[in-house]
Amino acid sequence: MNIMNPAHKEVSRAAVLDEAHIGDIHGALGTIRHHDHGPRRGFWARWRTLIAILGPGLIVMVGDNDAGAFGTYTQAGQNYGTTLLWTLMLLIPVLYVNQEMVVRLGAVTGVGHARLIFERFGKFWGAFSVIDLFLLNALTLVTEFIGISLALRYLGLSQFWGVLASALIVMLAVSTGNFRRFERFAIVLVFGSLLLVPVVLMVHPPVEQIAADFLVPKMPKDGNLSEVMLLIIAVVGTTVAPWQLFFQQSYLIDKRITPRFIQYERWDLCLGIALVILGAVAMISFSAAIFTGRPEFGNYTDALGTAVGLEKYAGRLPAVLFALALLDASIVGAAAVSLSTAYAIGDVFSLKHSLHRRPSDAKGFYGVYFALIIVAAVLVLTPGTPLGLLTNAVQTLAGVLLPSATVFLLLLCNDTAVLGPWANSRMLNLFTGAIIAVLVLLSTILTASVLFPDMGEQWIVGILVGGSILGGLLTIGAKIFELSRRPSAARAWPKRAKRKVDVYDNWRMPPLSELPPAQLSVLSRVWMIVLRGYLLVAGGLVLVRIFQLATAGA
Repeated sequence: MNIMNPAHKEVSRAAVLDEAHIGDIHGALGTIRHHDHGPRRGFWARWRTLIAILGPGLIVMVGDNDAGAFGTYTQAGQNYGTTLLWTLMLLIPVLYVNQEMVVRLGAVTGVGHARLIFERFGKFWGAFSVIDLFLLNALTLVTEFIGISLALRYLGLSQFWGVLASALIVMLAVSTGNFRRFERFAIVLVFGSLLLVPVVLMVHPPVEQIAADFLVPKMPKDGNLSEVMLLIIAVVGTTVAPWQLFFQQSYLIDKRITPRFIQYERWDLCLGIALVILGAVAMISFSAAIFTGRPEFGNYTDALGTAVGLEKYAGRLPAVLFALALLDASIVGAAAVSLSTAYAIGDVFSLKHSLHRRPSDAKGFYGVYFALIIVAAVLVLTPGTPLGLLTNAVQTLAGVLLPSATVFLLLLCNDTAVLGPWANSRMLNLFTGAIIAVLVLLSTILTASVLFPDMGEQWIVGILVGGSILGGLLTIGAKIFELSRRPSAARAWPKRAKRKVDVYDNWRMPPLSELPPAQLSVLSRVWMIVLRGYLLVAGGLVLVRIFQLATAGA
């Protein structure tokens, strides 16, 4: 290695926790050598670079259209037609902003999301985030195997052997010790999500109505407001999931992406968002088209019911394609969700955690991954397991935990010791702050609806209005208190317009031991305290409610 190369110097002093994360980029579709630091000039040079970089954004986005998403989107179409398509349009900038911040964190720091939370906010919040992630991902993984089971049942295949075979495939695909092999496996599954496109073409829903409902927000005329709000929250929860942040940051690090490739990774993310929105629009649209005006409209059961309805009203072929797409989505979702947990555990406990390593060389990392897959598969195959209750628990807990992940993400992306010249701009902070406020309100509504199933429309409106006023007062009060104190030191980095490209390309976060203590503003501390109290109370009450339902049905 040429020690005089500035980029190599930055890599050598970066905070990368696993040496397997440094080296050539071996993407599914191309290779970039570690010593290749030349500029990309011309279309073909940039195209080859983009092809090699593709992967993290595609996989995390398509993995988000998993079994839970299939259930949520088809329910929206079957119960309310295409009137809720606009929620997807509003979620596009949310998806991009959240995951783009994760891209910068991964490429610049070389450290996973969970480890950064531990180091910058302390062991309490670090343990809180990892335990939340572990529990939620374990439940989410069960829903992936429920999706596999439903797809196999429709296709007439053995659920027992099919679930076991799927679990084995997911474990073998990850454990080859070759990053490229796994990414190629995952990219094949990404293209498998396109099976939904011919289903739409065969059902041929009204394009004009789809376009109008996608672009113009409106509520269903005949729907109960509380039920509609809960479904909207479910759409948000299944589209913006906490595991995505942990997975993409660690997977991007494992692929050895550095700051000079962030722009290419943004394009990768955009392609992934396009695919996830395409799939979501397709499911809502063809579900609306086949059920509108028929007895099943407004009476959603599950994804199996959607497949049966497709066969009944559109023919066998689109139903089979839908079932295959569900099977494909459940497998890629199972792999991504399990990896996000294994990466987080490996990162926090400084275990070897890389797909470049074989199981014998990273026992803890692969042990967590294999254990999650095996337990989820066994639970789904065990008679008497309350699968419906587990599915509801996933949606509920995901809704409760939605705001916390985004709060930590925003704070980390404003930490100049962590991101240096890559820290957030003021406009991005304002946009993300608004997103967090909306997520908190939606999460509160979801928690209240679980605890009080008979909650009426007046309560929902009251929570929205009251929450907005209370949040505004807290924010204003904290800001006034902050301004009354001595102004904090100016940022160590100049405005974006004055930064040089080589500063961007070569800057990496120093080792964690060299970072100064995190500096949190008064406003940040206030919201951290509020969030901590909310999560403890709401999460505890929801778990108690779930336990009561489980014991009542026993």
